[in-house]
Amino acid sequence: MELITLLEKNMDEIVEVSCKQICEVKLKGYAKEGSSITKQKLNSLYKKLIDCVKTKELIPMLQYTEKIAKDRFNSGYDLYEVQTAINTLEELIWQKIFKNVKPEKLAIALGLVSTILGAGKDNLARTYVSLASKTKSSTVNIQNLLHGSESIANVNE
Repeated sequence: MELITLLEKNMDEIVEVSCKQICEVKLKGYAKEGSSITKQKLNSLYKKLIDCVKTKELIPMLQYTEKIAKDRFNSGYDLYEVQTAINTLEELIWQKIFKNVKPEKLAIALGLVSTILGAGKDNLARTYVSLASKTKSSTVNIQNLLHGSESIANVNE
C-alpha cells in the first residue's frame, strides 16, 4: 500500500487511539484542554505530516512545529508533554506501516515519516528552549539561606 493512502485511510483511527493514550497518561496540559481539543491538535499535526509526505518538504512541518511550540509554551505545557503527544502519534503510524507496507518499501516509508516528525520534534525543542531562555526566572534570595550560617561555621571550629 502506498504511504499516502495508508496515512489517509488510517488517520481517524490513529488520531483516536493516540488521543486516548495521551488522555490515559494524564499529561497536565492536554488533560486541562480535554480530549476534544487534544484530538483536534493531533488531527492538525497528522494532516501536516500527510502534506509533507505528499510534497516531500520539511518546511511546512518546521513552520507548524514552531507555531505549536509558541502556542503550547504560552499555554503552560511542558516540552515533554508535547514531545510525548508527537511520539504517541508516530509510534501508531509505525505500527500501521509495519503491518501494511511491503518489506522492500519499509525503509522509504519509515524514513519519510521519521524524518518529517523528527525534524518537527527537533524544531519544537529548539523553539521551546529559545522561548524558555528569554523568560526571566525567579531568583532565590540566598541571604535568607545564609542567615544564621555563622552558628554553623562555629560548630566546625
